[in-house]
Amino acid sequence: MVLNRVTYRRRLSYNTKSNKVRLNKTPGGKLVIMYAKKKTGMTKCGDCKRDLRGVPAVRPTKLAGLSRRVKSVSRAYGGTKCSGCVRSRIIRAFLIEEQKVVARVLKAQAKK
Repeated sequence: MVLNRVTYRRRLSYNTKSNKVRLNKTPGGKLVIMYAKKKTGMTKCGDCKRDLRGVPAVRPTKLAGLSRRVKSVSRAYGGTKCSGCVRSRIIRAFLIEEQKVVARVLKAQAKK
């Protein structure tokens, strides 16, 4: 008869988020515990909260070790905002500037 009871290998003895495990059978036929890594979340856009494409979904410690080229996209606000939000920001800024120009022209015409 084979015993299927296993024990934790680390000091933490509670079934918490950081202590998730799965059973693994060794080549010798022994059941041992294998610790699972936490699932990673995708990097989100700061404005619309959508997943950012082109940025890997890794844990923060691994992200710190990655090069800057991997963590961002070569665009304004690359790696923090999605392309749609960047486009709308650029259009908004342009329209605000145009509005200022129109206001200046109207003011100049009113003086004449």
